[in-house]
Amino acid sequence: MNIFSKWGAAILLAVSISACNDDFLDKLPETSIGRENFFNTEEDLNLAIYNLYDFPSTGIYTNEAYTLTDNAYSTGNVELKTMMTTTPSSSTITGGWDWGQLRNINFFLENFRNAQLTEERLAHFEGLGRFFRARFYANKVKRYSDVPWVDEVITTDNEAVLFAGRDPRETVVANLLADYEFAANNISVSSPQGAVNRWVAKADYARFLLYEGTYRLYHPELNLEGTAGDLLQKAVAVARDIMDNGPFSVYATGNPMEDYGALFKSQNLGGNPEIIFARHYEANLLNGDSGEGVFGNYESYPLKDLVQTYLMADGSYYSGQPNYQQNEFVQEFEDRDARLYQTYAYPGWVLVRSGTYAQGAGLYVQQLAKNFSGYHQIKGFYNTTNQDERNNMDVPLYRLAEILLIYAEARAELGELTQGDLDMSVNLLRDRVNMPHLTLNPAIDPVKAAKFPNVTSAQRAAIYEIRRERRVELAFEGHRHDDLMRWGAGEFLEQEPQGIYFSRLGEHDLTGDGVPDIVLLPSSQSIPAERAKNSLGVTMAYYRVGTFGQDVSVFLGGATSGNLQIIENSGTFVTPKYYYRPVPQQQVSLNPELKQLFDWE
Repeated sequence: MNIFSKWGAAILLAVSISACNDDFLDKLPETSIGRENFFNTEEDLNLAIYNLYDFPSTGIYTNEAYTLTDNAYSTGNVELKTMMTTTPSSSTITGGWDWGQLRNINFFLENFRNAQLTEERLAHFEGLGRFFRARFYANKVKRYSDVPWVDEVITTDNEAVLFAGRDPRETVVANLLADYEFAANNISVSSPQGAVNRWVAKADYARFLLYEGTYRLYHPELNLEGTAGDLLQKAVAVARDIMDNGPFSVYATGNPMEDYGALFKSQNLGGNPEIIFARHYEANLLNGDSGEGVFGNYESYPLKDLVQTYLMADGSYYSGQPNYQQNEFVQEFEDRDARLYQTYAYPGWVLVRSGTYAQGAGLYVQQLAKNFSGYHQIKGFYNTTNQDERNNMDVPLYRLAEILLIYAEARAELGELTQGDLDMSVNLLRDRVNMPHLTLNPAIDPVKAAKFPNVTSAQRAAIYEIRRERRVELAFEGHRHDDLMRWGAGEFLEQEPQGIYFSRLGEHDLTGDGVPDIVLLPSSQSIPAERAKNSLGVTMAYYRVGTFGQDVSVFLGGATSGNLQIIENSGTFVTPKYYYRPVPQQQVSLNPELKQLFDWE
């Protein structure tokens, strides 16, 4: 059975309850609807569970811009960007301290056993409820570290819980790990398409185990480094269980230039062997479509730093190329990892779809604008004119690829990585795109070593490359911010985000055919009323370039050459303070037991 109809029913149920008139509420209180008249059948429990679903959708493709990373940037209002460029406090950072979802989860867990079901089915539903509670608390720990642990429905009569203080991180994590463990052992293995099953719970469990294990390892302010190993060992075990016993395999048809990208423009991921869990859409019933915001001409857009991370096609470091930082756009895309061409709009890419932010269908010429990078994202961008096809695109949320990378990274952090481990994980992903295998003792990339000076493991060379692989394979799927935070790499965000490099003013070829497409003019020169055409008869785009503060089309790093500049000041990442958020001051005023941590006021 497909989850669409059930999800829709759950939403209708929630709406109908909230929209009841006063007379009805007088006759049948809301608590009575929930406790006495609803939790009676398996269908009731399914509807209640579907109402707890809080998974992302197409937003994963722009998440790395809106959370702030070195993969993507945004011209919009991003919390961490604002923190780094202002003087934040608990009075200005007020989002995130919301507990409604937890109340719904605990309400379910207090009442699901009213249904007359077998113990096996009841354990399945308990597992689902505890899975969503674990997810809820995992996100709270990431944001606040210490938070109150609540496993009951709070009422105004329960002041001891209502006005409790923050529980230590290790206590909260121990409790949520117990929830994950129960879920992983009791949720049914099979499920309707789009519903949570045991494999989804295990995938989310492994994700958090790696996060928390490495977070403790690289955050000495917690004084929990000694507990990291146990979490990483468990991450290895859970990931290996999925690898060995799950019905999943890396999707590959033998076409290295298309197979990776196909995962992010599929109208049916239900039969894809790599997908552990996805958001499934059905045109005219439950529409998807990420819109043109993904492409990079609206608020979010990809950055140069990620482009430079991809290896050369022969497996060598791009940063090993002579003067690689001065490579222009066409040169950047020559002989690279095939995943780059399935993630970024490359020279020669053809735009089928047109719209408000696109130049129109045809051979695509990178569009330049102030405060943008000039790069454009095609991963998650549905390049079709058919709206029904766009609305029908599924979104992969958990892939076997991530599990393989969790396994490899945890093994390397433990100092236990073998060549066999790499061959059953990272190298399966490289095989898909016809890239050379990663070996156990690769040559250290000095660029990576300089970025991660806090890695002291004996297997640090492998860790650098597994981190590279993770960044490339999972680019724009919403993982990069958490990765930077758990690795203690927040200072990366102080680097000025940059765009395409131009070595000079004048004409430039951006499509790779040797024919100029754009003209860069100095700030002192006006764009001509009649623009020249190139040898193909196509009118070239003109841009006046200059520095911040000048009235120009785009900002350039220098007067006549440099990278496209995005912001004048990226700010300061205060360590360890900015790895966390304060409890909003309004909440502290209501409950003085909620003490601030890490120098927040």
